[in-house]
This record gives sequence, C-alpha cells and structure tokens, in this order.
Amino acid sequence: MQNTSLQFKKQVTIKLADVRLQDALGRLQSRFVEGRSAVISEIADLEETRTAAAAIRDHVLNDLEHWLLHFEQQATARGAIVHWAETGEDVNRIVAEIAAQHGVKTAAKSKFMVSEECGLNDALELAGVKVMETDLGEYILQLAHEAPSHIVAPVVHKNKEEISDLFAEKHQLPRKTGIAELCREAREVLRPAFLNADMGISGANFLVAETGSVLIVTNEGNGRLVTTLPRVHVAITGIEKVVPTLEDVTTLLRLLPRSATGQSITNYVSVLTGNKNADDHDGPEHFHIILLDNGRSNIIGGDMQEMLRCIRCGACMNHCPVYQNIGGHAYGWVYPGPMGSILTPLLGGIENSPDLPNASTLCGSCSVVCPVKIPLPDLLRKLREKQMERGMKSRQEIFALKVWAWLALHPRMYALATKLGVRMMRLMGDKHNLIHNLPGASGWTDGRDFPAPTGKTFRELYKRGAHK
Repeated sequence: MQNTSLQFKKQVTIKLADVRLQDALGRLQSRFVEGRSAVISEIADLEETRTAAAAIRDHVLNDLEHWLLHFEQQATARGAIVHWAETGEDVNRIVAEIAAQHGVKTAAKSKFMVSEECGLNDALELAGVKVMETDLGEYILQLAHEAPSHIVAPVVHKNKEEISDLFAEKHQLPRKTGIAELCREAREVLRPAFLNADMGISGANFLVAETGSVLIVTNEGNGRLVTTLPRVHVAITGIEKVVPTLEDVTTLLRLLPRSATGQSITNYVSVLTGNKNADDHDGPEHFHIILLDNGRSNIIGGDMQEMLRCIRCGACMNHCPVYQNIGGHAYGWVYPGPMGSILTPLLGGIENSPDLPNASTLCGSCSVVCPVKIPLPDLLRKLREKQMERGMKSRQEIFALKVWAWLALHPRMYALATKLGVRMMRLMGDKHNLIHNLPGASGWTDGRDFPAPTGKTFRELYKRGAHK
C-alpha cells in the first residue's frame, strides 16, 4: 500500500467536508466506544490484567530473538515451514514462490493488515494468482478498489446504501437493501471461493512459542474456512506478535475483543498447529509461516519499543477525537489513529509522514483505553522532539516556540503578554463572544469558532476570587 501521509492536511480538509463520512463515523460511538464501555467492566481486576498484558508483551520484546527462534523450532517440529522476510517485497516474493511450487491458481484470503503493508494482493495478481478477500468488509473494499479505513472494521466509512449500490453493480443482481439479504448475497458469492481455493492466506493475532501455533480471532467463519479447507495455508505476520505460552494468550484474549468490538469474546478463536495429519478431517497439507520485519527490529531496544506491544485492537482510534472526525484514509497508510501516527513514521520514515505525530490533541484517551498500556501520548511527544532535533519544523513554528519559551522563563513579561493577549482577543469577539478569524490560528478558525476570553487572565480572575 502506497504511503500518502504527506497529503495528510489536504485529506483532512476533504474528509471534514464529506457528509457521508461524517455520518458513518458517528457509528463508532455506539458500536465501539459504548460497546467497549459496556463489557470492559466485566473484568473485575481490569488494571491488574492490563498490567499483566503489558508485562507479557514486554517480556517478549526484551528478548525477541530468543522467542522467535523458539517459535520457529516448535513450529518446524510440527511440520510447518517458517520463512523470514525483511521487507514487504520479500513477503510477496516468498508467497509467489510458494504458489508456484504448489501450482496455486486461486487464493482465499482473510483480513490482516500486514498484507496491506506488503501490497500482497497486487503482487499475487501479477504472479497469476487470483485472490479473493473473504472478510465481508475487505470483500466490499476489494470490489470498490479501496483501502481499509479501520484495522478492525475496514469498511466503517461506508453506509448500507453505498454497499447496496456496489453489490448491484458488481454482482449484476437486483439491488437489495436489507442487511441480512446483503450478507446472504455475499455468502453465495464467497462460498465457492472457499471450496475452490488452492491456497488460504491469513494473518496471525498471536504466535504461540511453546507450541509453534498460529492463533487468529475472528467474528466471521471465513478465517477458519481459509485456514482449513485449502491444501496450502500461508500465515503472515509481524515478528512482534510472538507470545510465550497459551496461558499468556488467555490473558490477552480477555482484553482484545472487549477493546476491539465491545464483545466479551469473539465468535471464533482458532489455534492452528502444523500440517494435516492422516487422521485429521481438515487442515492444510502444507503450512507456511512468514515472519515480517519491515522496520520492526529497528524499534527494538530504542525509546519507542513500547509501541510494539500493540495487539491491533483499534481502541485508540475509536476513542480519538481526531480519528472520529477524519476517519482512517486521511492518515495515508495502513495504520490510522494514534497507533498509526506512531507506527507509520517508525516503519516508513518520519520524513515521509511529518504531520502524523502532530495529528493528536494529546488528550490521553488513547492511553487510557489501550489494553496493553502503551503510553501513546508520550510516544507522540517523543516523535515531535525528534522532528525538532532534525529541523523538520517550520521557521514560524520554531520562532513561536522560542518566543513562548523565553516568556515562560520571564514571569513578568509572560504576565504582561497574556494580559495584552486576552484583552485583544476579547475585542475580536462578536456579540456572541465568538472569534471567527484568529490571526496565526486560521487552521483552527477556518473550521470552527474560537470562544473569546473575558478579557481577564487566569491570574486576575483568581485574585478576584472567581475560582470560589
């Protein structure tokens, strides 16, 4: 997937003016935010569980090479073939080679974001393999030739009417409007893909080192069909997804579905271990696991390592006021929201996404809901510091920060400047005490009004007893 993060500001303007998108994003509140709130309280020892989950992830990351090699040893002992990929291009090459080796012509694929990192579908099509997305959301996007806008609900930016029109156009069937009817139509199209696919391709929510297993969690049966019906199964995931034991996974699974979709547990939890045995009713004859680096190892041991704890639940973006207003496509790459504002610069280069570390109010909601306690606001601030160190800020911004820093070190001048500032801003307000155009902050007032201050500083109001 091409990184277009350099166009972030332009895309923000477009997305804010998109009435359909704004209506669709409203569903995040009821479906994910309120949904999480309703079930997260089921965990009586929530903070202790979050702390334990973070500790599990840190334990692996602090000795990642050991756990990856242990996973490889156990997976290989059970018949799987483990491949190592440094880049997305390496993933595409390896999968194409596997397809050629086994005479694969068709592939059924379940949803996973690493494939978006690699641009896997396009690469396989060029290699002569027809790929069918089988997650309903991803299937819709494949028909529409669009990228996901959310890591859990990839088609959250579309409404039912748009999907009805799309199905009628692509399936050449009478237009349907009921959700059950649309799902049934998709099921009838997808079922032959499962039955006829030569290869199944999946991601992995976790890799279990003690058993060499790949674990996936899904709400649709497509994940299980993709991984058990085709004679070849290829699982692709990032190197950071390894977890020591199945018991550790159970701790993480208490948090993942509640944080992601507001469910106590997902419909399907599949633990996939090795090839099909002679007495097995289903399962792949050939099981390949591809472990992708793509910049992740560069994060290990540094001051941004905590970001690799991420278990891809999407809670941070669901609760982010920025994402809630612009959606996922504006961020320009695979991962949107607060986690994407950190991962994209880390994996793709901060110079290629300079606006993303600043695409946050630093309100802290993302950190509060993160199931593995990633200090997202702190990591965003660190990226901003790196931008300053590399001279990536504009002259105007640097000048403004230097002026503020000087004033902060000179209390009397700070008091004088704020006194003059609030009085000038008071005069700029209209009869409703709103400022429609604030010099130096047009990026704010172009889209909203700024409340005019009372004309008094906080210190002046405090002396007058306004705080009582």
